[in-house]
Parts: sequence; C-alpha cells; structure tokens
Amino acid sequence: MQAIKLISIALAAIALSACQVAPLQDLLGGFSWDQPAAANGTQDKAASVRPAMVKVPSELLVPNLPLVERRESLTATGYAVISVQNSKTPAQQRLMAIRAAKLDAYRSLAEQVYGLRLDATATVADMVVQNDTFRSKVEGVIYGATLVSITPSGDDTYETTLTLDKSTVQDLRMLYLTQLTAKSR
Repeated sequence: MQAIKLISIALAAIALSACQVAPLQDLLGGFSWDQPAAANGTQDKAASVRPAMVKVPSELLVPNLPLVERRESLTATGYAVISVQNSKTPAQQRLMAIRAAKLDAYRSLAEQVYGLRLDATATVADMVVQNDTFRSKVEGVIYGATLVSITPSGDDTYETTLTLDKSTVQDLRMLYLTQLTAKSR
C-alpha cells in the first residue's frame, strides 16, 4: 500500500510542469526497489543500477518550497458594495455588505487552498470572436480563519481581510485529499 502511494506521488510529480531533474529515490523519501545483496556478498545487477531520473517540479524540491509553504499564513481580502444590498434601511445595508465582504474573503481563501475550477468557451466565426464565456467554481471547507479587519473603502464599499495559518492550510489539504481518496474507492 505504501509503495502505491509513493508511486502515485511520483507520477503526479512527473505530470506537473516547471520541472527540474532529481533522483526518483530522493522524491520517494529513500524508498527503493533495488534487490538485496546476494548471499555470497556480491550485488545483483539490478541492485547496482542507479535510481531512475525523473522530472520533479521545482516547487517539490526542498530549497524551492511552494509559495503557500514559504508563507506563514494566507491572506485574503473580500469586497462588497453597500448600496446594492437588498434592504430599505442604510444600517441593514451596511451590515449586509460587511457579511458579503466576509464571504468574498472566505471564497478567496478557498481559491488559494483548493484552487479554482475554470470553464471557458469561445465561439469564433469569420475570424471574429462571437462569444467568450468564462465560469469559475471553487469548492471546499475553510475553518480557523482569523478576521484581520473590516474597513469602509470609499463611500459605498466595505473591505474585509482574513488570514489562515499555514498549519491549518496543510490540515485542510490533507482533509481534502482524504475525501478524494474515499470517493475514488
């Protein structure tokens, strides 16, 4: 089972772009398929072969950690317009704008943690773009975010800033990967 997980990691690493070459054994944390030394003290030919070289994304190499791993926390800012909120009283509109700005910041955090699914369609006729459509979707669980600030931005907008600790980001990603593995079974 451990070998299957390690092979999956290696295959995922090969599939990514912006690659550098590193020994497969380094990528797999020292795991090796080499044969043990023969009983007479000589090594088998398979055991003396150097580990295969694979392309490993530079982000996976220790000195070049992914951007999320290098930062102590993720930060996201959300915005909402006060005047478009569906209420007759200005005080209620302000409260609704604050809530909308906070939800926008959570959406931005989810994009940073889980990524964004983007669907795009373009229609071209006679070498002229007729229609160009983009749709995006983000889905995930965010917990443990800290509210940094809620501030008015201009006369008609609120800005909300949230942060998420690096260890919480790692927990969220592990939870997500566990759920993906459970769904694929």
